Amino acid sequence: MHAPELSLSVIIYLPGAGERLPNASNRTIHIDYDQILSDADKLSARLASLYGNGHVIYARKTVVARIDKHISINFLQEHHLQTAIPGKYRYGLFHEGELVSVAIFSGGRRMRDQHEGYRSFELIRFCHKSNFRVVGGLSKLLRSFIKDFQPNDIMTYVDRDWSQDSNLLTLGFKEVGEIDPQCFLVVNGLRQLSSSPNTSDIPLKHIDESYSIYNSGSTKLVLRL
Repeated sequence: MHAPELSLSVIIYLPGAGERLPNASNRTIHIDYDQILSDADKLSARLASLYGNGHVIYARKTVVARIDKHISINFLQEHHLQTAIPGKYRYGLFHEGELVSVAIFSGGRRMRDQHEGYRSFELIRFCHKSNFRVVGGLSKLLRSFIKDFQPNDIMTYVDRDWSQDSNLLTLGFKEVGEIDPQCFLVVNGLRQLSSSPNTSDIPLKHIDESYSIYNSGSTKLVLRL
């Protein structure tokens, strides 16, 4: 199996490293030390997939089905680096009876600048099973969701720590904005979103180590239908 044709660089940040370094290639992965401690297996599997390793499945050999909240949460907790979110609508890809990909969508939202019947949905989470890559998987999941709900658009956010040039652009998504870098407070190895990094509400006797980090922010993309 050949590795993808991209220049891939990985930068690892130790506690107290400060702001993100400039991207070292056309795709630079930024990883924090606390992520290595908490999600080493997930990180290894995702990086291996980016380098072209792991099992490859083609979407035409899979079946799309709606899945329940329990199944989707368990799958995300096992295979996704971000917090598992149940969402409103959940779709899965099955290969020979095995769940290999999931996509989680929000409910429809009205847009003030659009006509009354306009509905926008968010693609909240998408991931493959660790050590698997389903070629055309997201496209197939999107087609199934679009057929069921006829959205006017689907929007999503792409983590710039992992992608500065999203593959979603090849599916028709367009960049419409950016979210500034977010601050996280890491206390005893556990990460939490923080608007102002401090530990004043945590008893000192319960703090062994704390520090703040900033990610690279996110890119907002929209697929208009």
